[in-house]
Amino acid sequence: MSVSARLPLAALFALGFVLAGCSQPQQQAAPPPPTVTVAKAKSQTITDYDEYVGRFVAINEVNVHARVSGYLAQIHFTDGQLVKEGDLLFTIDQRPFKIALDSAQANLAVAKANLDFAQTDLERARTLLQDKTSNAISKQAFDQRTQTERTAAATVQAQEAAVASAKLDLEFTELRAPVDGRIGDRRVSVGNYVLGGSGASPTLLAIIVSTDPIRFEFTFDEASLLRYQRLNEGKALTGGPVKLKLIDDKSFVHVGKMDFLNNVVDRATGTIRGRAVFDNKNDLFRPGMFARIQLPASAPYQALTVPDVAIGSEQLRKFVYVVGPENVIQQKFVEIGQLEGTARVVKSGLTPEDLVVVNGLMRVRPGVKVTPQEAPATPAAAPAAATSGSSTTTAK
Repeated sequence: MSVSARLPLAALFALGFVLAGCSQPQQQAAPPPPTVTVAKAKSQTITDYDEYVGRFVAINEVNVHARVSGYLAQIHFTDGQLVKEGDLLFTIDQRPFKIALDSAQANLAVAKANLDFAQTDLERARTLLQDKTSNAISKQAFDQRTQTERTAAATVQAQEAAVASAKLDLEFTELRAPVDGRIGDRRVSVGNYVLGGSGASPTLLAIIVSTDPIRFEFTFDEASLLRYQRLNEGKALTGGPVKLKLIDDKSFVHVGKMDFLNNVVDRATGTIRGRAVFDNKNDLFRPGMFARIQLPASAPYQALTVPDVAIGSEQLRKFVYVVGPENVIQQKFVEIGQLEGTARVVKSGLTPEDLVVVNGLMRVRPGVKVTPQEAPATPAAAPAAATSGSSTTTAK
């Protein structure tokens, strides 16, 4: 092959090597540091709280019994409705009691007629006795008429009492609500005989429980009692505000006041019974319901808080990620306190200058370089929950 023929062939080989080199993928550039949202720990005035489990109880719970016996004639309420004091609930057959009242009034009329006659006869005898010229009546006969008049007067009083008793029995045939509240279901239906009075087993007709206001009872241990007493410097623990959370509430939104603390600690359990009272105008609370109550457990103090979402867990320890020098992530173990809205109190482990990672925690780990971005400022939340280590006690 001639030299001139070999040159184009060499050029083709060179061109192939150049094209092959151009087709190789270029080396990829390193990814940028992940972006995380950070926030500084905030200093807030904090009050620690303890939580206790308890039950709502009605201030008044009344068993409705009849005061007179008879057949139940009418029921004037719907099971479960709210009633006012004085509302008519039941009516017992009134006919026998009306007859008894008519009889008592007739007996009273007879007694009054006898008294009128006795008084007239006595006055006549007194006139005759005062006439010294005629011996028309003896002293003994006058005394007998006096005794008859007194007996007739006493009989009138007795019959008046009988009439009053008969009227009262007739009034008792209408059973009215003794208190405001919610009535339960009827325990007896119309037509049944109702045993009344104050005997051993009067018939239970219904139960009424008051609803507004309502009490909440709970217990706590004597160590907590001593702590509360020292915190209040010997002042009464009653009268102060307390907060309550129902099972479906996210925070302690119901405000009441402590109105009673028992005078003794239970020897068997070492606990003392407390009680709070709450308004219940919207009928939200029902006797027997469980809830959690929150009591102040410290004087106000300054503490650092961070968003609760920034708190991580490693076995039994809590930690946060902070952005250190050169935007490198550091892990700091912290001691946490109670929840304040969406913020968590940090008792130790942080400084006010620390930039805490509050978003993007799954993308970072200690030693990773990041691009921090400050979170928008939010208003401080109001106290909402108890300390993380607060005691929980079921009301007795």
